[in-house]
Amino acid sequence: MTHLETARAFMSAIENREDATRFYCPDVVQQEFPNQLVKHGATRDLAALRASAEKGRQVVLSERYEVLNALEQGDLLAVEALWTAQVAVPVGSIPAGGTMRARLGMFFTFRDGLIATQHNYDCFEPF
Repeated sequence: MTHLETARAFMSAIENREDATRFYCPDVVQQEFPNQLVKHGATRDLAALRASAEKGRQVVLSERYEVLNALEQGDLLAVEALWTAQVAVPVGSIPAGGTMRARLGMFFTFRDGLIATQHNYDCFEPF
């Protein structure tokens, strides 16, 4: 499986509300750079990623990732994606049941076929 195929399977697991943390190395480090939802950014280990996913499932009813561009070189993968979600609760001007969108820049490093690092640059449409 290529790293892009693994990343697509990872995003599909999130869409299907499965435990996507199975795609991570046990010592994974994920960094989310500052954005409208996470004002100061965040650095997460595997436990924090699990907690964040659980919290997200309470706010998001459904979500979809559309890979727009990808570049793979060795154990590095860069993905540009369009993320669309139906929210369970109001988020800013988006009512419960409304749609939230973001363009994502995701940069992965793989080790032994698993995600070792992930850097996210999330650019949300105004809400």
